Amino acid sequence: MIEQSADEALSSLTSSGSQPREAFTADVSQLKVTLAEAFLDDPVFSWLMPDEGSRLARLRRFFDVELRHLVIPRGRAWTSPTLAGAALSLPPGAWHAPPRVGVLQAGCFGTRLHRAAGILALMEMRHIREPHYYFAYIGVAPEAQGQGLGTTLMGPTLERCDREGLPAYLEASSERNAALYERLGFKVTRELRFAGSPPLRLMIRPPRPRQATA
Repeated sequence: MIEQSADEALSSLTSSGSQPREAFTADVSQLKVTLAEAFLDDPVFSWLMPDEGSRLARLRRFFDVELRHLVIPRGRAWTSPTLAGAALSLPPGAWHAPPRVGVLQAGCFGTRLHRAAGILALMEMRHIREPHYYFAYIGVAPEAQGQGLGTTLMGPTLERCDREGLPAYLEASSERNAALYERLGFKVTRELRFAGSPPLRLMIRPPRPRQATA
């Protein structure tokens, strides 16, 4: 497999046949299913939701809250025409979830709420404070993975970062995802663990200088 450079990866936004579009409330019923399936085997969510029998339903509830009450009202959810994936991003100053969102999400974790509260508090403590765009979640349905869709869906936000001269920030919950983000220009700044959790890799992508035009 030939790895793309960061510039080649972003160019897939215009060369792909599946151009991103913004998601709206009407798309939530399908996107919450897509994201739940994408994160079903995620190391951190598996640690937070260890019961395999209930994990999918809990993840659907979690992403329903994330989409309806946080990302769509305050940021943008980029998806494909078939709703096969989504990149959820929040603009500068909007990354901190309001208390009511935390209350709604709390019910998704059951008896592991203390774990969720602890790791979320640590993530918030280590979250960068400078103005930035925050990728809360990027997920692609299992049957659509490996085709560059995740990169394509991140494209609009990364291009906006470059236009505005702002960094992008995210937490990678798996080594595989971290490798993808590194190809897009992200760098790991530190790893977080809480009470024996799998590692969360905090990653920042500096803005790229805009090309001068003749």
